[in-house]
Amino acid sequence: MAIASPPAPHAGFQLAWRIAGAMFCRLVLNTARRFVYPFAPVISRELDVPLTAVTAMVAACQAAPLVGLISGPFADRWGYRRMMIGGLALVALGMSAAAIWPTYAVLTLAVVLASFGKTIYDPAIQAYVGARVPFERRGLVIGLLEFPWAGSTLIAIPLIGLLMDAGGWRMAPLSLAVAAMIGLLLMTRLFDPDSAPSVSTSRMLGTAWGALVARPEALGALGFAFFASAANDMLFIVYGAWLEGRFGLGLAALGLSTVVIGGAELLGEGLTVVAADRLGIKRAALLGAALTMIAYALLPVVGESLSGALVGLFAVFVAFEFTIVNCMSLATELLPGHRATMMSGFFVAAGLGRVCGALLGVPIWQSGGIGSVGLTAAAATLIALLCLNRGLARWAR
Repeated sequence: MAIASPPAPHAGFQLAWRIAGAMFCRLVLNTARRFVYPFAPVISRELDVPLTAVTAMVAACQAAPLVGLISGPFADRWGYRRMMIGGLALVALGMSAAAIWPTYAVLTLAVVLASFGKTIYDPAIQAYVGARVPFERRGLVIGLLEFPWAGSTLIAIPLIGLLMDAGGWRMAPLSLAVAAMIGLLLMTRLFDPDSAPSVSTSRMLGTAWGALVARPEALGALGFAFFASAANDMLFIVYGAWLEGRFGLGLAALGLSTVVIGGAELLGEGLTVVAADRLGIKRAALLGAALTMIAYALLPVVGESLSGALVGLFAVFVAFEFTIVNCMSLATELLPGHRATMMSGFFVAAGLGRVCGALLGVPIWQSGGIGSVGLTAAAATLIALLCLNRGLARWAR
């Protein structure tokens, strides 16, 4: 496994700079992955393609987490820095091409490459943190690394909107390409080169995934990731239609509801930074799952008024973000010999859960309204909680 020994205490300042650089890189990756969503109508008009073509572009990205089946073990063998650089390079390459050749096909390729880059980068940086940050401080650092997820919605995407308004839609891929190149420079300057691989390529995949499926705690985390993500996307896919149909919200008001969710994600990540290590990451993950389940179940009750619905959505996404980030922190310690493989498996399971949740959410809502969605999401979260609790029953660091 290509990781160095944990740093001495005096290296803490250097590690802090590395985490700050990694946060910037994740902001670039998250923004490159998400910017198409709010600007789909603009991109549709500028490229002279139907809106369905832009949504097909987004759908093509949903397969990206499957790359983690290979990239995780490769990160454990080749080194985390190499994989992080590779992930950012994909974003820089794709977005540069889209800025130079502004066609639908090239932009689709750019967005797909950005999704692949995020899939490669995220497990590598989290495994890097798992190998170098004491478990008692892991929740703090993983929580900080998740701030760019909310930051992409609250800061980066609005900034790209201003750039597009001033210089046309090509400013989006151009600015992201430049930011990715800055991230590449940060990675090469801040992070030490990886050591030589210690496991042969022929044995790598079988060894890594065999170690994962043999550990009940790892399987429990995968089950949690699948069912918790499925529950969240059941609601996420229909909440706009619910608010529009129930309260007659227009486009502007629906856009403001996205800010509510972005603020909830930011608060959930902040609570992880402040409270996870004090509560204990395992206890915080289980408590957060229970609170998320309750929030889903209460959403139909409090959602009789618009203010109640927005408060209910805020509570759901705060609890979910707190829970999922804590579980990520926990997952970095479940398979110490194959950390990137464990994190890749976590994201693959979560991605498959999101796909299932998105497919089930609309039929459930059409058949029973927000009440059915809330109760079904609560039931799925209960299964996620049971998976995690069962998997961790005999686990000890």
